[in-house]
Amino acid sequence: MLPFLTKNCLFPPVETALDEPDGLLSAGGDLSVNRLISAYSNGIFPWYSEGEPILWWSPNPRTIFEIENYNPSKSLCSFAKKSTWNVTLNQAFEDVIQACAKPRSDLDGTWITNEIIEAYNELHKKGYAHSIEVWQDSRLQERRLIGGIYGVAIGKLFCGESMFSRESQASKIAISCLIRYLNGFDFPILDAQVKNPHLTTLGSKQIERKEFIKIVNQQILRSNDKTIWQPKALNMKDLVTRK
Repeated sequence: MLPFLTKNCLFPPVETALDEPDGLLSAGGDLSVNRLISAYSNGIFPWYSEGEPILWWSPNPRTIFEIENYNPSKSLCSFAKKSTWNVTLNQAFEDVIQACAKPRSDLDGTWITNEIIEAYNELHKKGYAHSIEVWQDSRLQERRLIGGIYGVAIGKLFCGESMFSRESQASKIAISCLIRYLNGFDFPILDAQVKNPHLTTLGSKQIERKEFIKIVNQQILRSNDKTIWQPKALNMKDLVTRK
C-alpha cells in the first residue's frame, strides 16, 4: 500500500520505496517550500503528471555527475571556443522553467505542471532554486534564450530538475557550465535523478541509493559563499574546457 501524505505527515524512509516502479515512495502532500526542502534534504523529489496526485520518488540506483571528474567532450569544447553565445546565472529563472515545461517531441506531454512552476518559482524567490541560462545574443533587449537548466541547491548539494534546448548544443553548454561552476565551490556531485541516454552520453553514472543518501546527509549541512547564487554573467569559454 503506497503511503499517502497528509499536510503535516513526514516522508517515509526512502528504503521503503517500491522496486517497481523504481523509487516510488509516497503520494499526496503539497509543494510548499518546507515540503520541498524536506524532500531534497532526504534524497526525494516530486514527479507526476497533470491529473495525478503528487508522487514522490527516491530511485535506486541514483544517477549523478561526479563534478570533480567531469570532462566535457572535445567537440563541445571546440564549439564553446568558437561560439558567440553568452551564459548567465539566475537572470531568467522563470523563463527557464517555462521553457522546460514546453512539450517535446521525445516525450508524451510534460510533468512540469503549472503547480510545479509556481512552487519552484517560490523556491527560487527563497534562494533554493537556481538556473543557468544560455543566450544567443548579449544585447539585453535583443538576446534570445536558447537553452538552460534549473535545479535545487541545499548546502553543497545541487539537484538538477530539467533542462531545455532551442539550438543544438545549448543544453549541453548549460549543464557543462553548471557543473564547472559548482566545481569552483567544492560541490561533489550534481544529482541527475534518473538515468536516460542523453545524460549517459554527457558522462553521468549511477550509484546505490544508500551511497547517495550518505552524500546528501553530508552536503546539505555545508555552507556556501554568500555570493554564489547572485545573478551574474558566466564565462562560457573558461567553464567549457577540458582538463
